[in-house]
Amino acid sequence: MVRPMKYRPSCITLLLLIGSGVTRLFSQDAEAILEAARMNPASHSATLRAQIRGEESTLPFTIRLRDGVIRYEFTSPEQTIFLKLSPTETQLSEQLGGSINPISAAHRHDQIRNSGLTYQDLSLGFLYWPHPVIQGTETVKTRTAWKIDLQSPANEPLYGVARVWIDKETGAILRIEAFDKKGLLLRRFEVISGQQIDGCWTLKQMRIESFAPGNSHDVLSRNYLEILGKI
Repeated sequence: MVRPMKYRPSCITLLLLIGSGVTRLFSQDAEAILEAARMNPASHSATLRAQIRGEESTLPFTIRLRDGVIRYEFTSPEQTIFLKLSPTETQLSEQLGGSINPISAAHRHDQIRNSGLTYQDLSLGFLYWPHPVIQGTETVKTRTAWKIDLQSPANEPLYGVARVWIDKETGAILRIEAFDKKGLLLRRFEVISGQQIDGCWTLKQMRIESFAPGNSHDVLSRNYLEILGKI
């Protein structure tokens, strides 16, 4: 008999989620585990300083969480990316100048200001892909984690499968790997460190790496998403 999952979500999440640190995932249902790990900022408002740091440049920006919407705000020129979250999907739109336009699936892999990160990276839409399947458990940096595979939807142009490792103790997302349609590794997201802001656990640093297809030793680019603190 599968025991019900006990989980209290983090207050501040985005690609920010690293878990509450006080609960354990007892469910062996992949959808239930993912539901607990997905982004849920509706109950908390915050304004955070952040940056995308690459090997040659750093791009500062502001994150605002309010009313279930995450806003990524850039300057020079002004640009705002809106991420609206629901129980089943993420919706991305963008404001450049006066108009707000949706970001289609075909453009989710476009880079943001040559930063090395894409719209898809910021949304972590992988977590909402259908038909998740638990592939067992593995140890990630001494933590025991569920390993879950998700098949991409029909309108996903680049990836075929996303593999997610979720800490069994906390519900924290530890690592995500994205594979192309042939099953070759293209992208890896790894939480390096976390921090507490207003009593809630959130991301401090996440590393995002791109690979030559299928070669995990050939890193084409390495960037860091870093949350620097409150404004």
